[in-house]
Amino acid sequence: MRLSFHGAAGDVTGSCHLVEASGRRVLIDCGLFQGGRELHEENAEPFGFEPEALDLLLLTHAHLDHCGRIPLLVKRGFHGEIITTAASRELARLTMLDSARLQEEDAHRRGRSSARSGAEDGAEPLYTTLDALRSLDCFGRTAVYGKRIDVAPGLRATFLDAGHILGSASVLLEAEEAGSRRCVVFSGDLGNSGRPLLRAPVPPAAADAVVMETTYGDRRHRPLGPSVDELYRAITETFARGGNVVIPTFALERAQEILFYLREGIEASRLPASMQVFLDSPMAISATEIFRRHPEACNPDLLRSGKDPFALPGLHLARETADSMAINRISGGAVIMAGAGMATGGRIRHHLKHNIWRRESSVVFVGFAAKGTLAREIIDGARQVRVLGEDMPVRAQIHTIGGFSAHADQAELLDWRNRIHCEGPTFLVHGEGEAMAAFARVLATPPIEMPQLHQQFTI
Repeated sequence: MRLSFHGAAGDVTGSCHLVEASGRRVLIDCGLFQGGRELHEENAEPFGFEPEALDLLLLTHAHLDHCGRIPLLVKRGFHGEIITTAASRELARLTMLDSARLQEEDAHRRGRSSARSGAEDGAEPLYTTLDALRSLDCFGRTAVYGKRIDVAPGLRATFLDAGHILGSASVLLEAEEAGSRRCVVFSGDLGNSGRPLLRAPVPPAAADAVVMETTYGDRRHRPLGPSVDELYRAITETFARGGNVVIPTFALERAQEILFYLREGIEASRLPASMQVFLDSPMAISATEIFRRHPEACNPDLLRSGKDPFALPGLHLARETADSMAINRISGGAVIMAGAGMATGGRIRHHLKHNIWRRESSVVFVGFAAKGTLAREIIDGARQVRVLGEDMPVRAQIHTIGGFSAHADQAELLDWRNRIHCEGPTFLVHGEGEAMAAFARVLATPPIEMPQLHQQFTI
């Protein structure tokens, strides 16, 4: 069995790993490189393998850095089968179509810029909406947690709940060839145990090699309880001042978790029942609907009450642009959740423009903010920021609440790995160099590898 690493190798995005075994070539994930290069050169480079030579793609989950290059893979010749869970199939459709729209918009902007400067630039998108739609035709069999699938002669895959986002999975791939059997587990992204919406991650009992993420391999998360308390406190104090609470929100998982805790707060009389909550994100609205359709991927405790976990008395769903614009006429008493989570684009910028200069209002960050993003500037204490072409003073109260991460921290990663009997190598991927190195120091199960891009190993 040969493994090669074509993304998230020494980096935290672009997950893409190739397995060659039993005469087949199987890709695990095909994600977009994100950050400043998200729509540009890095993603347009060759994959490091021939797409048309692949037999299968096993998708761990529907985040863009795990599925975002699938339309490009199809555009460049892949015609094999994609296997994933039912929830991931629906969310991947949502994610890839949204990404294609952004690729087209970015190409259009670059084309206009080139035209103004007199340069000749093809300004082609990485892929189009048509490419994304064509890639949906490759989705074939549906994986069910814990049930082994004969994906090809001599190859079997078992999808195990990763507890990260709805439908997320770790993948155990077993290969039999010439009378020998080898198996490798790919963690995908791992979530936290004890969360209200999803179950705890499930590791396999044993493997010959482990490929695992290390996003937070160097730190511990703040406990969830105090984080929820801080969220409630930020809301009640802001309402007392007569302002709005603006929450930049990631559409998958984070938006649903915040809605859940807002409903819990109202039911426990910790938040006012008259509170008006605006979910101003078509993608988050659709993701919430997908959540409701997939109870098989949720925490059973969530379903026992029979209540809709996301139904708030004052919840308003803003799909249309006109509905989004109308929110900005509200001067106080509203919780406004909008994308993007790092405030790099989307409708959140308009709500920041109308609230960040107001001392009465608050901006609450509940997710990771990368360097170079507007969210990071605000979190780092900028007194003035540029929003939609205008320089604006930062007068609103700024809250950064770190306990809502959908990624396992160092302790949870270590627990997941230590529950797997594996005397072979552990490959650390999907993390910054410092995080991987820190996790390697606490992981007492050598050999440990930190592969570089396109590096190949035999197990």
